[in-house]
Amino acid sequence: MKGFKKYYGQKIFWYLLTLVFAVILNFVLPRMMPGDPVSAIASRSINGMQDSTAIQKVYQDYAEKFGINKPMYEQFFIWLSHALKGDFGVSFSQYPRTVADIISSSVWWTVALQLPAIIVGWFLGNLLGAIAAYIRGVFDKVILPFFLFVSNIPAFGMATILLFIFAIRLGVAPSSGGYGFDLIPNASWVFVKSVIAHYQLPFWSIVLITIGGQAIGMRSMSIYELNADYVKYSRFLGIKDRKIVGYVFRNAMLPQITGLALSLGTMIGGALVAEIIFSYPGLGTTMLTAIKGQDYPLLSACTLIITIMVLIANLVVELLYGVIDPRVKANQQD
Repeated sequence: MKGFKKYYGQKIFWYLLTLVFAVILNFVLPRMMPGDPVSAIASRSINGMQDSTAIQKVYQDYAEKFGINKPMYEQFFIWLSHALKGDFGVSFSQYPRTVADIISSSVWWTVALQLPAIIVGWFLGNLLGAIAAYIRGVFDKVILPFFLFVSNIPAFGMATILLFIFAIRLGVAPSSGGYGFDLIPNASWVFVKSVIAHYQLPFWSIVLITIGGQAIGMRSMSIYELNADYVKYSRFLGIKDRKIVGYVFRNAMLPQITGLALSLGTMIGGALVAEIIFSYPGLGTTMLTAIKGQDYPLLSACTLIITIMVLIANLVVELLYGVIDPRVKANQQD
């Protein structure tokens, strides 16, 4: 038990340290973008005004309201104290709407799209890799190379291909949005059907580019385990092949759990690009709007939420790995 506390303590410490650096970068980097977004907001209020003193006063009022007239380190601590309470300020590009309101309406779209897609892609990829290693034949010679080729297509490329084939050419799926533009979110079956229809292309664009990498990793590990000495010895003893294969794939699956954690991190970017291609109302589209409008508060909040999601997902997988892998257990008991 003491060993496990040390293992978990080290993992949590390093993830917390990573979070600290990520928070600092999330605040500083967006504010290094060129331009002055406050001027754009102030210009709406001074439209038609001729008095330069009044114009300057309006700009100073907005600068004070958004806190950009203070030194950077002061801005950081003010932002951090508010962020810890869930207050990320007011959006520049969608003023006077608050950042928290914008994030709350988009983050669940991203979570609902990404997590199922990554998990389904991970599961299908490992299943295909295990079958390719054990059965071989058409799975190893045709299906696996096909998915390996597909997985090397960039996320934006896969999204564009699916959009062109199924939305534009065949017309069997909506081309953009999270639901019909003529609908208002509600609990009706019509709205649910529309959400499911708009969900398909972004979902499968992420799944398809996940399968190949997971499959090749599972295939390699399975072949290694199938040729291990304990498998040959077990077969020599007359143990049923079904039981041996169960242990083989269980051992081969352990590194793939780490692969799941890595894919959760790397696929975030790809999924956000897919959201932009399909104009899906998630964090990807929100971030694009923030970048175009030089919206520092919104961009900082988006990147911070994504960072926290990735860190939590990876930490959970790391902690589970410590429980599942018997080698980790043995090391902690030594």
